Amino acid sequence: MNIEFVAADAAAAKGSAVAVLVTDPAKLTGPAAALDASAGGAIARSAGVSRFTGAAGQTLEVLAPQGVAADRLVVVGLGPDAVTDQAVETAAAHAYQAVKATGSEVLHLRLDGLSPSAAASAAFGVRLASYRFDRYRTTEKADRKPSVQATRIACDDPAAAKAAYERLSGLADAILFARDLVTEPANILYPESFARRVKELSRLGLEVEILGEKEMEKLGMGSLLGVGQGSVRESQLAVIQWKGAPDPDAQPVAFVGKGVCFDTGGISIKPAEGMEEMVTDMGGAAAVTGTMYALASRKAKVNAVGILGLVENMPDGNAQRPGDVVKSMSGQTIEVINTDAEGRLVLADALWYCQQRFNPKFMIDLATLTGAIVVSLGKDLAGLFSNNDELADNLLAASKATGEPLWRMPLPAQYDKLIESAVADMKNIGPRYGGSITAALFIQKFVNGVPWAHLDIASTAFKPGSTIPTIPSGATGFGVRLLDQLVADSYEG
Repeated sequence: MNIEFVAADAAAAKGSAVAVLVTDPAKLTGPAAALDASAGGAIARSAGVSRFTGAAGQTLEVLAPQGVAADRLVVVGLGPDAVTDQAVETAAAHAYQAVKATGSEVLHLRLDGLSPSAAASAAFGVRLASYRFDRYRTTEKADRKPSVQATRIACDDPAAAKAAYERLSGLADAILFARDLVTEPANILYPESFARRVKELSRLGLEVEILGEKEMEKLGMGSLLGVGQGSVRESQLAVIQWKGAPDPDAQPVAFVGKGVCFDTGGISIKPAEGMEEMVTDMGGAAAVTGTMYALASRKAKVNAVGILGLVENMPDGNAQRPGDVVKSMSGQTIEVINTDAEGRLVLADALWYCQQRFNPKFMIDLATLTGAIVVSLGKDLAGLFSNNDELADNLLAASKATGEPLWRMPLPAQYDKLIESAVADMKNIGPRYGGSITAALFIQKFVNGVPWAHLDIASTAFKPGSTIPTIPSGATGFGVRLLDQLVADSYEG
């Protein structure tokens, strides 16, 4: 998507769709009033004979308006609340969704009277909304593809808006990179190829190190390696560092991602229906990669570490069995009751490695970990578990600022008994009830008192049939924006 910032009075060319934002169609102001006058009152008349009220997300289309060069006018509701950058971002995404397949090639978005940051947010919203993963389509007809190829943001100060957009543009690149990772099929993106893509990000100034199975064996990572032992693909541990603080040796912040590139469930195999979506079970690792991309892109003044545990969980003759006991890097032993509770086994060693090597200020892990979190919170909220109130509060504040919603969940100590094992230090799964909680309690055993948060993003990393305008159906990139905001607000500088 080509984004251009132009003067507020720049004319819209023929073949374009002009969009304006309104709060009340009965009291048109600014560019909406000007366009309505040019079109002989077409906007007001159309609103009067429709159910368009200006509510957030509503759109109204006026075709071939007389007196206006554009092919169509699109009126987008902002809602009755204060006009914030986030509201403008969402409205701009709605505008794109309304016109993307209409035949118009240019979206001309009129934002006269709004701030440069609002104009930048509009461009950001359109970038996210226009994401499309089509690299493997070879026979798609032209009329099935989006027609809009460019967006012109008409605003009072194009230069200032462009400058404000620079950071958001890098963040958009990072989010879309994470979406690509989640969407790639497992025969293309497996542990080694994922690691290679991460290695390529050294172009941004990131330091990337890849540990293979031999290195992990020497470190005693029996928990992680047990998950991947049934796959022909070698497990990997990717270590990403960004050293942006004034002191390159200052204590870093750390993010750890579950990267199960495909999850059959192993010997405890999943049902066939829906198993194809398990290409997304590396959504946590994708989010961590995207976060490190975003931090490097804007040259964040912080030291940060990203750790990715990359494995494939397959039911080979050499696969891990229910009842096996593995020894983690921490020295703690784990009875594997269910091989489909594999993500926590990966995180156990990745978190221990992270704290032992880097002594971070905090660790945040992200994982598409449990179906139980979807049962608990539905498909729009991610679960937040934490041993540290300050870290949890900072995450919730970043969640509110970015619109990536979290809900804090409990870590009741009395539930620890649900994962006690008769033959090992613990077992990897408890009873069906409280499944997301017992999973978090399991992970907490490998945190060793470091400030820590666990984000269970099974509900938010992948949204088939998404109704959120900035998230086309499929991979969301959830977590990238959230963590970038967290660092900017609370840990940078």
